Amino acid sequence: MIVGIDLGTTNSAVALWRNDMAQLVPNALGDVLTPSAVSVDATGHVLVGQAARDRQATHPQDSVSSFKRYMGTQRTVRLHKREYSAEDLSALVLKSLKADVEAFAGEAVTDAVITVPAYFNDRQRKATRRAGELAGFNVRRLINEPTAAALAFGVHDRQDREPFLVFDLGGGTFDVSIVEMFDGIIEVRASAGDNVLGGDDFNQCLVALVRPQLQPAAALEGVAPDVLEAQLLAAAEQARRRLTDAAQTDFALVLNGVRVSAPVDAAAFEAAAEPLIDRLREPVLRSLRDSRIAVQSLSEIVLVGGATRMPVVRRAITRMFGRFPDTTVHPDHAVALGAAVQAGLIERNAGLDEIRLTDVCPFTLGVDTSERDRGGHFRHGLFSPIIDRNTAIPVSRVANYTTIADNQSFIEFGIYQGEAREVVSNVRLGSIKVPVPPRPAGHVSVDCRFSYDSSGLLEVDVTVGETGVTRNLVILDESDGPSDKEIAARRAELAKLKFHPREEAENVALLARARRAYEAHIGDDRARIGAMITDFEGALESQDGRIISQARVDLREGLDLIDRDRWL
Repeated sequence: MIVGIDLGTTNSAVALWRNDMAQLVPNALGDVLTPSAVSVDATGHVLVGQAARDRQATHPQDSVSSFKRYMGTQRTVRLHKREYSAEDLSALVLKSLKADVEAFAGEAVTDAVITVPAYFNDRQRKATRRAGELAGFNVRRLINEPTAAALAFGVHDRQDREPFLVFDLGGGTFDVSIVEMFDGIIEVRASAGDNVLGGDDFNQCLVALVRPQLQPAAALEGVAPDVLEAQLLAAAEQARRRLTDAAQTDFALVLNGVRVSAPVDAAAFEAAAEPLIDRLREPVLRSLRDSRIAVQSLSEIVLVGGATRMPVVRRAITRMFGRFPDTTVHPDHAVALGAAVQAGLIERNAGLDEIRLTDVCPFTLGVDTSERDRGGHFRHGLFSPIIDRNTAIPVSRVANYTTIADNQSFIEFGIYQGEAREVVSNVRLGSIKVPVPPRPAGHVSVDCRFSYDSSGLLEVDVTVGETGVTRNLVILDESDGPSDKEIAARRAELAKLKFHPREEAENVALLARARRAYEAHIGDDRARIGAMITDFEGALESQDGRIISQARVDLREGLDLIDRDRWL
């Protein structure tokens, strides 16, 4: 069995292709979305998902989220005496999803299709693949998130469609893809995006807008900076969600027993968010330019990603395209469902026989070269594209180069991915070197051929025309990373971590929510929550399943009532 996984910045989900349809898998709490958050409690137990997210507001020093933004970097965080990379943290989320799908399907699951932002570069894609391997998966394919969403949209009714645009704004990344469907073929025409733009940035924007207005201002003083930041962001997330359905709300939080608040309205938020809205336009324009499709020719604008629920975003999209967007696809589910469709395609499921998917190369691939300027001097380290971004794959392209010095004995190409003029600003993928006969400058030419396929394999062939000497280099998605032995050692280290038993997940998450609520309220509400926590902890100590089940219902209903009363 191959499962499809949406490894998101804010939430993650897993789905499988079963009975001729993509099906989302619930986690231990019965939810199909698992927050991409990790926390370590005082006993050293690792929490993943909702419990970790609730704990982040009260224990920010031992909790982390949005680590997807640091995939492919050396950045680490310290949680309870241990350093974790973004790969490690993502692997913990993936392990949790793996346990969920195995409990749901009743069998071991080893293979997965994992989604990535369309504009993830080679380092970020390799890091995602390694995270999957650390979680115990054989990663069969990485698929671009908007491509996965297009698959979910296309398989829904399997009708031919003129080019449509998938607008994918999640918690931390923004992607755009232009897709066309005909005769069962789902063809991606172009992709573009911004890897550091999402709902998290709108939360930061809301914090910057409201923070100077919070009263009493003195309550903000003396609070540890990391605690204050976590509390402000948690309050911003709640306020932003309420502004989806209301023109005004209260931005409120409790700091050291003091309620701090300020009113915020949708109009002020929209004005403050204008710089973020402006950043949405460039990837859209780039995808239209690359696909050579006019905006008037787009049949639909399909919204994907939880952040597209924001009215400020939907209004901007309506203005940008001069029409209302299509909201028939579930913004939080589409990517995981599409990944499951891709899994079904890999398994050659009979229900998908008539579906074919073509994708594009999201980045330009090329080599470093030297060019002579007007003064006759060579400028080195310049990027020479061979395969342009948004070229349909699989693809093979060749470019010709000559020697630049007399009696040159070899030519060496650095292989790069990116869009910058200088290769130092692009991602280096490798290098290839070929001997050439000694001749005057410019008298020896070589052909450099790039062949790139949908699995992420780049094959480079360099041939010397005069001698016929050829050198070959194959660059895989998973190459240039840790060895199998190193991956196994890291996987073993993660396996040593202590986790709460899966059957306790609901109790752990509910208790984390209650403790967060206790810190977020004051007065009578806080007293009521404290009493409910005491009752629930007593029920847990009884180890009586019937008593615990009823106590869980009572605590959940009590918290729901307090939250509802707060915002009536």
